Amino acid sequence: MNTLSDTELGALLLARARCAIARHLGVSDAPLPDQPELEALGATFVTLTNAGELRGCIGSVYARRTIAEDVAFNAIAAATRDTRFTPVTASELPHIRVEVSLLSEPHKLDFRDEATLLKKLRPGVDGVMLYAGAHSATFLPQVWEQLREPRQFLDALKRKAGLDPSQSAIDLHVATYTVRKWTE
Repeated sequence: MNTLSDTELGALLLARARCAIARHLGVSDAPLPDQPELEALGATFVTLTNAGELRGCIGSVYARRTIAEDVAFNAIAAATRDTRFTPVTASELPHIRVEVSLLSEPHKLDFRDEATLLKKLRPGVDGVMLYAGAHSATFLPQVWEQLREPRQFLDALKRKAGLDPSQSAIDLHVATYTVRKWTE
């Protein structure tokens, strides 16, 4: 089996994501790019922007499908099922920029209090998932670009999960992951 370089893998994932959206919107019937390396299990996020503004972002935090299946599924979902936006149209697709993030396996963080949790977060490096009962949310490491301070990042993540930012972290389960990302 040939091993793709990081650059080749990124180009393949970006092409597969764009092609999946184009096929779904009926603007292309080209086959989805494929390689044996994409048959491994993997978790991906696909982020779409238009003129620098977020246009859709959906992904998986756990590897439950092949990378090939996951990136195609999440690309279509980001374009059509992100409830914050109307679905991407065929005429809009040429203006959409695609970003694919390939996630590492999440690792649970152990902490005794919120101050310890905040010290364990690595700005610009960690993606963070939190869970509290039926509430959950995640931010990719890219979100650190807008929310640079760990306190600000954690509070925004709690809000995204539907929690009060003043809720003690003692009641939370937190895991971190890293990503390899590629952007068109």
